[in-house]
Amino acid sequence: MSLNIYVPRDERFGHLKMSDFLAYALKSIVQFLLPEFEALCDITPNEFDSFQDVLDLYEGGIKVPDGPLLDKIKDNIPLEMLKELVRTDGEHLFKFPMPRVIKEDKSAWRTDEEFAREMLAGLNPVVIRLLQEFPPESKLDPDVYGNQNSSITKEHIQNHLDGLTINKAMEKKRLFILDHHDVFMPYLRRINTTSTKTYASRTLLFLKDDGTLKPLAIELSLPHPNGDKFGAVNKVYTPAEDGVEGSIWQLAKAYAAVNDSGYHQLLSHWLNTHAAIEPFVIATNRQLSVLHPIHKLLHPHFRDTMNINALARQILINAGGVVESTVFPSKYAMEMSSVVYKDWVFTEQALPADLIKRGMAVEDSEAPHGLHLLIDDYPYAVDGLEIWSAIETWVKEYCSFYYKTDEMVQKDSELQSWWKELREEGHGDKKDEPWWPKMHTVKELIETCTIIIWVASALHAALNFGQYPYAGYLPNRPTISRRFMPEEGTPEFEELKSNPDKAFLKTITAQLQTLLGISLIEILSRHSSDEVYLGRRDTLEWTLDATPLNAFEKFGRKLADIEEMIIERNGDERFKNRVGPVKIPYTLLYPSSKGGLTGKGIPNSVSI
Repeated sequence: MSLNIYVPRDERFGHLKMSDFLAYALKSIVQFLLPEFEALCDITPNEFDSFQDVLDLYEGGIKVPDGPLLDKIKDNIPLEMLKELVRTDGEHLFKFPMPRVIKEDKSAWRTDEEFAREMLAGLNPVVIRLLQEFPPESKLDPDVYGNQNSSITKEHIQNHLDGLTINKAMEKKRLFILDHHDVFMPYLRRINTTSTKTYASRTLLFLKDDGTLKPLAIELSLPHPNGDKFGAVNKVYTPAEDGVEGSIWQLAKAYAAVNDSGYHQLLSHWLNTHAAIEPFVIATNRQLSVLHPIHKLLHPHFRDTMNINALARQILINAGGVVESTVFPSKYAMEMSSVVYKDWVFTEQALPADLIKRGMAVEDSEAPHGLHLLIDDYPYAVDGLEIWSAIETWVKEYCSFYYKTDEMVQKDSELQSWWKELREEGHGDKKDEPWWPKMHTVKELIETCTIIIWVASALHAALNFGQYPYAGYLPNRPTISRRFMPEEGTPEFEELKSNPDKAFLKTITAQLQTLLGISLIEILSRHSSDEVYLGRRDTLEWTLDATPLNAFEKFGRKLADIEEMIIERNGDERFKNRVGPVKIPYTLLYPSSKGGLTGKGIPNSVSI
């Protein structure tokens, strides 16, 4: 595969980024590491037999036989990547950095508390929502899909609500749901004809007095064997710690995590940041001159986006590419992502609007940022609202300097052409939607630019740079399940009783996909050495106007203050969701970082 993909010249990666191995490392994974991993997996069985086998990837490594294979590695992998992946002390081992999720404690990821905490402070904290009805209801068309409503009953959860009735728990807004049912159910019949064997999941959770969540039940659903119109076949699993029931519960959590991993990669990450922002890059370059104030405002937030997206289309999300090989929807991944786009609403990409839509916050004029969070200790939302507010203030001060009146917005022909192209061409499928800002007022301009900057910077950072820290250890975030829940009376059930760890590992992502997947996300979780972070510019002379320059300096100081607040919150033991059993402080919205695999830092743009 050639890396000579057409990207407009001024949108190409700079020399430093190329020499930082990003593009070449991606190419090496596909062209070189994949066949070598396949060769290694042919030499040894394509299974992990124990969790220690998985840990050996980080604590030891995979032996690379001497001879042509090793020579090929040295000839084809960039030197910097070679130092990272292959030990050079004569042992010749593939090795990976220790993911933070197992750095302090090798088993804490298996606890119910950590499973639930990661919905608020992990890799995909943008899906959990308040439970509005019990039992949970489906929005799928019953004429096509039959009854898709949940089968979770009062009896499943009543005794685990800390003395509350279900009605009282809902009234007090203490029941939450991670719901992947409606997105995946229409595809399961096709997905499960491949090597994948998985479910559509719903996970119910209860907010405890100490501010943490505990899972109450996980529902796993399959299409009816007699046809879609007969509805879903549901099974409900509840927490258990010991014996085969405990092993079944661990598997139920793994199937829910598989759903969440697929949703994260294809929808939260690819669709809602990478794909959604690209039309803004194109329209800005086509319709706004480089001297236009809105071009100057937004341009840093588009750096490298077209180039990384072009690379993704070439070797990651293409047919037969890495994503199809490592994430469970397989060859239906891009179709699913495209279909879900029908529900994309630009104004709902604003963090406050998103939190309100999911029922995670309510408007409150007396609360910070005008919102009251239903879970006070929701690290993504708490830190995110600080960042959102700082961006909004900066954008307001900037735009108000150049646009004193609404009439100035309306009469700016470049600005109006830009907005017209964005709606009618860039997001042309949505051109007739009533929710688009009209771009008639300064307020609408501020709102629009704030959303664009938020999506390109902080939202993408929160969804991208935790990939290796949390999912570099695949048992915590499996991306594929290869067999269904074992049924009593089967050999698989007997294996689950006699060797639950081996049964777990034979169910989730296989060895080859694990090696390929963690190789990929290790690269994609890294900052390049020339990255430019939020609140900074790659040139000091981006404008000569003193007022915007002063406002930008104030923005940078505010972000530095937010960094200090995040450090302080992470050190406060009252906030149990900020560190959790795995002892990872929540740093994904920490504005600055150095290069490398840091698990923190907000680049200006979707640059990796």
